[in-house]
Amino acid sequence: MEKVPMTPEGHAALTEELNHLKSVERPKISKEIGVAREHGDLRENAEYHAAKEKQGMIEARINEIEDKLSRAEVIDPSSFTGDKVRFGAHVTMEDVDSGKVVEYRIVGPDEADLEKGTISVTSPVARALIGREPGDEVTVNAPGGKKTYEITKVRWR
Repeated sequence: MEKVPMTPEGHAALTEELNHLKSVERPKISKEIGVAREHGDLRENAEYHAAKEKQGMIEARINEIEDKLSRAEVIDPSSFTGDKVRFGAHVTMEDVDSGKVVEYRIVGPDEADLEKGTISVTSPVARALIGREPGDEVTVNAPGGKKTYEITKVRWR
């Protein structure tokens, strides 16, 4: 069974989502199905079929989250120190060509959100960064072509 790396925050967010789905969404959709069922013939009842489809999606998401949580490897990077990039690190880099500075935090796949500055440990950028230190240059095969970055800072929070 493959472990799923995640930060304590990511684990808490998944647990919260699971609790919400089970305690709020599941009962709500059951009521919707009951109301739609009262409308008569189920073969031509669009509300009923839509509610059943939504129920299927909710149950699938519950199963997915339960699976991930059962395989979770919670890694707390707050106790990490040093300059080597690894899971949980906040990495500041400069694009060698454009001089643009970017910062990413390396997190688990379910926590990745580029808009929040987090990237998955399985992403090409993170894989190129792991084990490197400030001053190192890394080349990443990005969708727009190869990019070269210089690592300027590694921080732990």
